[in-house]
Amino acid sequence: MSDRMTKKKTLPPRSASAAQPAPVSVPALHGVEETPYEALASICAVLVVGLFFLTFIAQNFVIPSGSMEKTLLVGDHLLVDRITLAPPTKWIEPLVYYRKPRRGDVVVFIKPSPDQMNGKLQYLYLVKRLIGVPGDHIHMHNGIVIINGVPQPQPYAQPTTPENFSEFLDDFPAVPPYPQPGGATESWAVAFPHYVVNGNLVVPPGEYFMMGDNRHDSLDSRFWGFVPRANIIGQPLFNYWSFKSRASDYTQTGIGNRLAWMAHVALHFFTDTRWKRTFHLIR
Repeated sequence: MSDRMTKKKTLPPRSASAAQPAPVSVPALHGVEETPYEALASICAVLVVGLFFLTFIAQNFVIPSGSMEKTLLVGDHLLVDRITLAPPTKWIEPLVYYRKPRRGDVVVFIKPSPDQMNGKLQYLYLVKRLIGVPGDHIHMHNGIVIINGVPQPQPYAQPTTPENFSEFLDDFPAVPPYPQPGGATESWAVAFPHYVVNGNLVVPPGEYFMMGDNRHDSLDSRFWGFVPRANIIGQPLFNYWSFKSRASDYTQTGIGNRLAWMAHVALHFFTDTRWKRTFHLIR
């Protein structure tokens, strides 16, 4: 081979001064302060997003009574899915998962008849278990729910014993409801006979039959009738916080009582929180 292919040309070394880059001055960075208007706009944006979430997607509810024990306890705080069981909206239906309410679902709904609260008629939010769907023929025998002639498994329900047996509650609808304060409503007592066929209560189209799991301490569809589809708000997802409470703690009114309750919660937060129920799924 020729020297042209094997030799490498050697370049003269550069001086040390030439190898050092010239220093580059970097301008100091100064933080940009947020104006009061921008801070207010940020807070409003967070509030709007939170309000949208709690209005249309999910909402928190507290359990004020023992009608769903042992599934739900007084003082349970629930996060409720407001989309899945909501009546479908046509313009957004292709983007959102909807389904019809099913037997066994625990649902939040608006009670179909109003209650007298502080001198005013109010429609209350309730949480019960869905027992009957449109077209079902329902009757109970000794506390066992029988739908369309088939006895239903009910591991969640309070059992019926000789001590707590009630013919109206446990053999429904054998005994018609009798209207009385704190019990059956007059409108249901009047309409009730029209839905009983051969000893069964027939659930009409677009309506649902609800009962509490604590069957002997629950004012439910046996007392005030069916729940319209439009009244169903959503389905509880999980229990995000549970605090030992009594039903009377949630019925007291007045600023003094509320401040006393808030102080009680603050003082006993760690000792009276039911930690084992935190993030407990509702089934």
